[in-house]
Amino acid sequence: MRNNTPPAAEKIALTARDGYALTALRYAAQGTTRGHMIVAGATGVAQLFYKNFAAFASAQGYCVLTLDYRGIGLSKAASLKGMRMDYLDWAHHDLAAAVDLMAHDRLPLFMVGHSFGGHAFGSLPNHDRVARFYTFATGAGWHGWMPRAERLKVMLMWRLAGPLLVRWNGYLAWSKLGMGEDLPADVFHQWKHWCQFPNYFFGDPRMPDVAERFARVTTPIVAANALDDSWATPASRDAFMAGYSGTVWRAVDIDPARSRLGAIGHMGYFRRGSEPLWQAVLDWFDAHFQHGETGLVGHPGGVVSPGVSPGVGPQ
Repeated sequence: MRNNTPPAAEKIALTARDGYALTALRYAAQGTTRGHMIVAGATGVAQLFYKNFAAFASAQGYCVLTLDYRGIGLSKAASLKGMRMDYLDWAHHDLAAAVDLMAHDRLPLFMVGHSFGGHAFGSLPNHDRVARFYTFATGAGWHGWMPRAERLKVMLMWRLAGPLLVRWNGYLAWSKLGMGEDLPADVFHQWKHWCQFPNYFFGDPRMPDVAERFARVTTPIVAANALDDSWATPASRDAFMAGYSGTVWRAVDIDPARSRLGAIGHMGYFRRGSEPLWQAVLDWFDAHFQHGETGLVGHPGGVVSPGVSPGVGPQ
């Protein structure tokens, strides 16, 4: 049987807040533990995708937890057909349980998000236990924020390919399109619905309380997006991140040409060769120990356009 656990990681059973059985991987800190960290992954992306970043952070003294949300990767049931869930169960129950596990009285807890991870943070019932949050590729998901070519592909997925795959299989067989892990049908339907609004679920009349929930977040945030990320452009990011109205957040535009990292797109933030981006995250987290909870200054939405050091600057 193939072992899907990276050598540096310990596989652990994680029980979601509603009792759902999940599988997580914990990377022990090397040397003295500076803090704890959770990686909140993207929709349809298995936790093993983040193993190189997790190992990088653990080597610098962070105890890191990655997890697969219900229905994904190592937390996948035998079949997704007929599986019922709310898309935000991944935040309300799964990711919240990770925070419960990793929050520590003596050491700060940090979180790194990717795409959906930025959506999930404001929906956490225990976001107040996270000292700082750094998210990559978080955007509103509305096709109107995308370049024309990508807009056409996304509309084809929402209106034709996605519905057909759900109808034939009983779930979104996304892997058949080479786009990631298969997804429960309920996730597809909610995702499609929210992506019709320019500011994502903040525009959904069926969710009148979402703005109030996000406004309660006071954790300092950095939201970094590559200029070649056609799914989550800086404009898309700004439209969504405006929902974090109760905290100061910094927008970072990553220029792949200036950073010399090559193409980044929506997924390249966590691939090998992206270590300068990872180091910027850890540098900003490290600043917490010098500045504490008041560490981020400036105005919401202030943009920094660095080369290889996004997130580094006035703390």
